[in-house]
Amino acid sequence: MSTPGQAAVVARGLEKRYGDALVVAGIDLEIYHGECFGLLGPNGAGKTTTLRMLMGLTPPTGGSIEVLGFPVPQRAREMRRRAGVVPQFDNLDPDFTVRENLVTYASYFGLKRRQLDGRIEQLLEYAQLSDRADAAIGALSGGMKRRLTLARALINDPALIVLDEPTTGLDPQARQHIWERLRRLLNQGRTLILTTHYMEEAERLCDRIAIMDGGRIVACDSPGNLIRNHIEPYVVELRAAAADAWLRLPHRLPGVRIEHVGETVLLYGSDREALLQAAAGHEFIQRPADLEDVFLKLTGRELRD
Repeated sequence: MSTPGQAAVVARGLEKRYGDALVVAGIDLEIYHGECFGLLGPNGAGKTTTLRMLMGLTPPTGGSIEVLGFPVPQRAREMRRRAGVVPQFDNLDPDFTVRENLVTYASYFGLKRRQLDGRIEQLLEYAQLSDRADAAIGALSGGMKRRLTLARALINDPALIVLDEPTTGLDPQARQHIWERLRRLLNQGRTLILTTHYMEEAERLCDRIAIMDGGRIVACDSPGNLIRNHIEPYVVELRAAAADAWLRLPHRLPGVRIEHVGETVLLYGSDREALLQAAAGHEFIQRPADLEDVFLKLTGRELRD
């Protein structure tokens, strides 16, 4: 039985090269049992390659990995028997029903029908799909498919669950439902590794977050500490016409950091009143800084393909 605070994943000097391209540049990671750990970064930052190395699917060029006590990739097959994966894109078998998808996936772990007594029903209830157990996959909504994919990842009762953008493309109601299911897993003491492009999702779910860029970890801490340590606490947003009018005026704003993003001007500062005075006479939104502000400050605002 794992103890909270112990490391479920330890990576040291983890590196991956493809020819001359250094995709993951010697990173160190520790992920503890019972925590939700977020791995964030723009496209091409090295997140997916890092996850594939942790799961033993891509051999590292350098460094060492231990997951759930197993050296990877040497004993990756044994490790994966105790892990579950929710891929970015659903890969459910369209020829099988909801129940048959769970039973078939269980067979990959050597689980027999007698070992699954009650478990399939529990997972169907967990995914709120009990009334759709005999439905074809094509008859399910996007949210239902995502819930089934999550339930399928739990068929082997995993200690570690890797979730690659688990709520992409879902409506707000379906996303909230998935979040509630993930919190249940955390309350059971399971370890989650989460990648997402939704900063609100990471801020709500993750105990700690590593932000990657260019194959390196540029920051790693709790969401609250990342915000406190890397960004000014107050933000004023001026959009479209208000931003254009504001930019035409001469400004001397000591202690205010200014960023232009498309049609928006963002004013960052530690003095809330100074920001409000700077925006006076224009339409604006004043809000506290959030994880998205940190992410954009650390990784830049240019588009990544």
